[in-house]
Amino acid sequence: MGGHEHHHGPPKDPYRVPSAEEYAKIESPELIKLQERLAKHGLKDPWMRNYNWTYDKRYGSGWGRMGKMMFRGVPLGVGLFIATLGIEKALGIDWHAHHHAHEEGHSEAHH
Repeated sequence: MGGHEHHHGPPKDPYRVPSAEEYAKIESPELIKLQERLAKHGLKDPWMRNYNWTYDKRYGSGWGRMGKMMFRGVPLGVGLFIATLGIEKALGIDWHAHHHAHEEGHSEAHH
């Protein structure tokens, strides 16, 4: 049963939360430029280090993260939609015909 693999210490965690020290120092060129622009106006953002992760290439670009967030469930949703259509067709459910039959009886009486 594969007893050849030896692993000592804590298990490897693919969802490791980075320590605060990793992002304590501002190193991204974008944030350094922002610091310089703020300094020209006599301003300083003491919380700027909290935005370091947004410029870290390990997390992808801003557009990539937004795309993942916005479209994460799209494949599942499309699959379920197609399955629903298939089930309705297999069971002979026709919502469209019911809707038109209902409208025909009332359309001329009210106009």
